Amino acid sequence: MIPTALPTSVEGLDVTKWETFGPYFEELQNRPLSPETTRKWLEDWSQLSRVLWEGASLIYIAKSLDTTDKEKEAAFLTLIQNVIPKAEVAQQALKERLLALDVPDEDMQLVLRSMRNEADLFRDENVPLLTKLEELSNEYDKLTGGMKVDWDGEEKNLNQLRPFLQSPDRAVRERAWKANMGAWLAERGRLNEIYADMLALRRQVAENAGMSDFRAYAFRSHGRFDYTPEDCLIFHDAIAEVVVPAAQRLLARKRRQAGYDRLLPWDNVPEQGIIMDTADAPPLHPYETQEELVETAMTIFGQLDPALNLYFMTMADEELLDLQTRAGKALGGYCSSLPLRRRPFIFMNGVGMHDDVQTLLHEAGHAFHVFETADLPLVWQENPPMEFCEVASMSMELLAAPYLAEEKGGFYSATEAARARIEHLEKLLLFWPYMAVVDAFQHWVYTHADEAMDAGNCDRKWGELWDRFLPGVDWTGYEDVRVTGWHRKLHIFGIPFYYIEYGLAQVGALQVWRNSLTDPYEAIAAYRHALALGDTKTLPELFAAAGAEFRFDAAMLGDLVDLIETTIASLETELA
Repeated sequence: MIPTALPTSVEGLDVTKWETFGPYFEELQNRPLSPETTRKWLEDWSQLSRVLWEGASLIYIAKSLDTTDKEKEAAFLTLIQNVIPKAEVAQQALKERLLALDVPDEDMQLVLRSMRNEADLFRDENVPLLTKLEELSNEYDKLTGGMKVDWDGEEKNLNQLRPFLQSPDRAVRERAWKANMGAWLAERGRLNEIYADMLALRRQVAENAGMSDFRAYAFRSHGRFDYTPEDCLIFHDAIAEVVVPAAQRLLARKRRQAGYDRLLPWDNVPEQGIIMDTADAPPLHPYETQEELVETAMTIFGQLDPALNLYFMTMADEELLDLQTRAGKALGGYCSSLPLRRRPFIFMNGVGMHDDVQTLLHEAGHAFHVFETADLPLVWQENPPMEFCEVASMSMELLAAPYLAEEKGGFYSATEAARARIEHLEKLLLFWPYMAVVDAFQHWVYTHADEAMDAGNCDRKWGELWDRFLPGVDWTGYEDVRVTGWHRKLHIFGIPFYYIEYGLAQVGALQVWRNSLTDPYEAIAAYRHALALGDTKTLPELFAAAGAEFRFDAAMLGDLVDLIETTIASLETELA
């Protein structure tokens, strides 16, 4: 039976059954196609994709909100096993039909470039392998989301330990860190097995696609048209040359302020973005409830830009925010797109810390990107390069920073706001070296496939990279924890090679922020304009539209590091 109308909602649809979507894909595949009818055909395909992707997003969100719910997990596994593989095959057939035509639409050229790349990379035999990789990624999420520790007789998940990792009491930090790391080490064997299984599958995927290794495959699959693996290595070298010395200056200053003779692992936890607070004051505690967090964020966005605030208010009104941690909730935070409704959803694990404020601002930047691209006619145009998606999020953290003080509607006193901004800038500085470890590790893994199958070799390589980019902390007695740090970065397991984006985007975001120091209104206008372009411009063009250069050499990093260090020094005068 030929469908007569495309769905306009996922309500009432069983998105875990291929029969829900198959007839529509079949109709599109068989519909007569000519240059005159292409646009309507594309619009219908776009609408069908919106329905499929929204349904998939809702199932993923439900699963991550409660990793203990067997029915939600079963729905997710059914989706990735029975629907997504068939959809990939059907989408491939439609791409091939489209690419065989001469599509004159100028606004489609970058979309066609992406589709051509995806079609060239697609192999039928990889569909079940990619499904198995999704299953392994889900196993990693379940394993890590279910980690628990005993804390003074009370069971806590790892997210709930974060406030204790930031305690001003060094003994409390040490105890929390050891409890956290003990939970990870207890699963060391299973994590090694999951990763080895992933590596074998990824190696086969790359071979099937005719790629020399999985790194080459990943760069193609991520649509990295504007930079190469060699460019990433140049970026790593620039970080080692410029940022690592600055990070060491920062750590040395923190050590002197604390009166320590050496820094220990619980004083600086880069993988969680935690650096000890040496202020003679309690830890920042910006809010108690999700409602308070949301209301204050609204005030901040209202000061920043009325349109952005309206977007955020819409999310609150439509219950598109789940911000507090609880038992069984998956680790981390994300912003998911609901493309049929043209709405975002923010997921995070708030515990009342300043990190939560930064996470919300970050994910709100992604959410604003979804809103700004909502008027683009085709769903594929709403998916810009991930490197620029992260400019949207990281810029928002910096643009909103001047409004953190209560006098401007924020969370803090003037002194606390200065502390919060210093902490944020310190973490930006410390992030680049950690990012370099994560990215360089994966360059090694996927170009040394045989060696990387041995977890001991992975441990050794991670340790070498840690020594290169993150010196300055004494790990004596905790060597096993140090070298297994790759276990604790979910991107390495579930989203391979997706991490350099954060480092590149930070270069762009700091330039957007630098512009705002001169003309905040023009900087916001350029930011919103660039977001609204979606995937209709190249990555360098998107950076330029936001007022930034797509560069990551030592000279650029040197200028931005100087801006960070100068601003930190200025803010510290407000603490005196």
